[in-house]
Amino acid sequence: MTTEINQTKPDLPHSPYEKIGGELGVRTLVDRFYDLMDDEKDAEVIRQMHPDNLTDSRQKFFEFLSGFLGGPQIYLQNRGHPRLRMRHGTFKIDTNARDSWLACMNKALEEQIDDPILLMQLKSNFYRTADHLINVN
Repeated sequence: MTTEINQTKPDLPHSPYEKIGGELGVRTLVDRFYDLMDDEKDAEVIRQMHPDNLTDSRQKFFEFLSGFLGGPQIYLQNRGHPRLRMRHGTFKIDTNARDSWLACMNKALEEQIDDPILLMQLKSNFYRTADHLINVN
């Protein structure tokens, strides 16, 4: 008599992309972020860096976040390497702009993410990325 051993591997942790709801979750986050950027008075500094029509900005950010959060690398496939510092180099980004951007992103994350550990990780990752883009003292 042979004893069958269960050799299934434990479930690996899901990516942030999956944890926030995949494509729909990322689109929701992007849309809320840009809605907040339009609505929040403190976001004027970063809103002025964007075109009046945010359709293209929303799509590019969705594509970027998909890969950034561990999902499909849509931005890379469609537009090449993000090269964030280069692509944002034409804008004067100081700590005020960084904080303005982060205020909108953090609020959007807080409204959508229930998992406190995931929320903390995402806020930390976004902070590091936004801080990296500072190009003015």
